Amino acid sequence: MLSILVCHSYFLRFDPKQVERAKPYPPLATLQVAGLLRQAGHHVALFDAMLATGIEEYDRKLAEVQPQVVLFYEDTFNFLSKMCLGKMREAACQMIGTAHRAGARVIACGPDVSDAPEPYLRAGAEVALMGEGLATLLDLIPKLDGNARQPAGELIEGLSGTMTLVNGAVVKINGARVLANQAHTGEAAAWDLLDIERYRSMWLQAHGYFSLNMAASRGCSFRCSWCAKPIWGNQYLQRAAVAVANEMLYLKRTFKPDHIWFADDIFGFRVDWLNDFAATLQAAGGGIPFTIQTRADLLSERMAAALAAAGCREAWIGAESGSQRVLDAMNKGTTVTEIVTGRERLKGVGIRVGFFIQLGYLDEQLSDILATRALLELARPDDVGVSVSYPLPGTRFYELVKAQLNGKTHWRDSDDLAMMFQGTYTSEFYRAVRNLIHDQVTLQTVEPAAQNSPAKRALERRWHDLIARERLHRTQPIGGAAQTG
Repeated sequence: MLSILVCHSYFLRFDPKQVERAKPYPPLATLQVAGLLRQAGHHVALFDAMLATGIEEYDRKLAEVQPQVVLFYEDTFNFLSKMCLGKMREAACQMIGTAHRAGARVIACGPDVSDAPEPYLRAGAEVALMGEGLATLLDLIPKLDGNARQPAGELIEGLSGTMTLVNGAVVKINGARVLANQAHTGEAAAWDLLDIERYRSMWLQAHGYFSLNMAASRGCSFRCSWCAKPIWGNQYLQRAAVAVANEMLYLKRTFKPDHIWFADDIFGFRVDWLNDFAATLQAAGGGIPFTIQTRADLLSERMAAALAAAGCREAWIGAESGSQRVLDAMNKGTTVTEIVTGRERLKGVGIRVGFFIQLGYLDEQLSDILATRALLELARPDDVGVSVSYPLPGTRFYELVKAQLNGKTHWRDSDDLAMMFQGTYTSEFYRAVRNLIHDQVTLQTVEPAAQNSPAKRALERRWHDLIARERLHRTQPIGGAAQTG
């Protein structure tokens, strides 16, 4: 059996916006793979970068464990890992180099590894895994056991879903594989390897409550043109409702969190699944209040009621835009009416609602931005998250704009909010719109009945000034469409 150090490279301290938010979640996918390897009989240690003070903590862990294998497995449930932030790639490559020089065999897996394996391989990783990587990893690890000197190219010969360097060039063997659902229930997550009190302390100090994360499914079956699919493709792999409920009950008994964040792209999906989930929790004395992500077109009255019965207290809808033209261009598959109706149904059963808004999609015009403003005024969500369109490799959107990317293909951190292609407006313009949207939703929450308050008038003036300056911020000719490469 092997001694394996399982790591990831998302350092909260390298991302100032997330430090300010102070809402860290454990690396769920990394904990799951640590559990799977331990179930297979290996000696597993964990380095959790999330709350580490710096890479020197990793260096100490590496020296302490002296592993035969170091596995860099990024948390595929963390949307910031999916975005492949530049600072985290630099950290990962530095850590890989240290492990390689220490004599460990290094394997790398994650969204950025799938998209751009070469930096990781050149840093010292012998093998990079495509996509989720779990099925391939479970076939690869036995090959490493007892073959310490065998070259990586020989070990992975014929092994689908692997990448390595051969004569200085990246060689890929077939395509990515996804582990069968029954082999990936999530109960094996190695929660005991985590310094849970480090997380609890930050949450309590910043927010007065403690939140942990879970996942009831992997992937998404919808086909939004901008949404990354390098990990699971268009598959939606849902765990059994009873298994998810039992995991929540385990967390409740063991760590006593006040709240759960479900990291699923889409939680629940089917009313009968939610009813089974709720029944299992209720039979054991109740679960933990939780927050989810969902789609407007899934929010029937029955679904809203089932979510409330299961303990959902907050739901984030991928609204994206108040312009039907933009939603259609995104291949979102939802309507503005469904967004408003879904919000009302959730409100009717006492569930707080947040909207994810995406600015800057191809050919978005001022009229589309104002339609989004109107949607927020009409639907009045309780919270909002705003970003600009981010072209991730492997998406249809990326293919449309990749010729425009030039040298910038990643944000440095999550507050970068820079346009990486030639949108209709500049990054500065979209940052100004983001600030207005945040202030609008905050004002609607703080002064829900105020029609002509000083704060309301001031916000109206800011919108008016922004609209007046619109032409100064255009990067496209007036009335022209963004180039599509």
